Amino acid sequence: MPNYKLISFPLCPYVQRALIVLAEKNVPFERVDIDLANKPDWFLKLSPLGKVPVLKADEEVLFESQVIAEYLDEVTAGSLHPTDLLQKARHRAWIGFASQTLSSILGLYTVKTAEEFEEKRLAVVEKFARVAEQVKGPFFAGDQFHLVDGVWGTVFRYIQTIETLGDFDFYQTSEKLRTWHNKVLARQSVVDAAPTDYSDQLLSFIKKKQGHLASFVNDQIAA
Repeated sequence: MPNYKLISFPLCPYVQRALIVLAEKNVPFERVDIDLANKPDWFLKLSPLGKVPVLKADEEVLFESQVIAEYLDEVTAGSLHPTDLLQKARHRAWIGFASQTLSSILGLYTVKTAEEFEEKRLAVVEKFARVAEQVKGPFFAGDQFHLVDGVWGTVFRYIQTIETLGDFDFYQTSEKLRTWHNKVLARQSVVDAAPTDYSDQLLSFIKKKQGHLASFVNDQIAA
């Protein structure tokens, strides 16, 4: 097995995809965190997109989070995908949908007005309603944890923190979604993929964006 070095940023949900696979597969690796606001030159030479994660496998360089996660899954024993090829493709499709959901959640940070925020919130609600139709429970496909669960865990982690600011009803009281959320976020590989002060760091990040959601952070601090 090559020597692996993962170049990352603590809050990045896409980095967490690789970390979850590395943990599930017990793969040894070295981790190097960088400051995305001040990217070192050596990193920019490695990453064509200037984004994390980047995985060095000896001297070879991989970028794009899902490519890295899929590679790590394929080169280690067992698989975090279903064995049935159609179901494997289906899981990959819903992983892509998770990426779109992440983008919608990030859109909540910057809008300035309550009206804009509500529009963005409803877009997130709609995405969760769509994926809820696919969930068998307690994990996405039943009792077994798959890569798709880990990826959605990075989505749920955002929701978990944002929910500390108020009742935004992202899951529309769906018991199925809440069970999936809780089950995935209790998985040790998912827990360990984020720093212990993740919530505090994320709230600080939201506050700096000075959007409508930041007002909830300020209200929480004032309380």
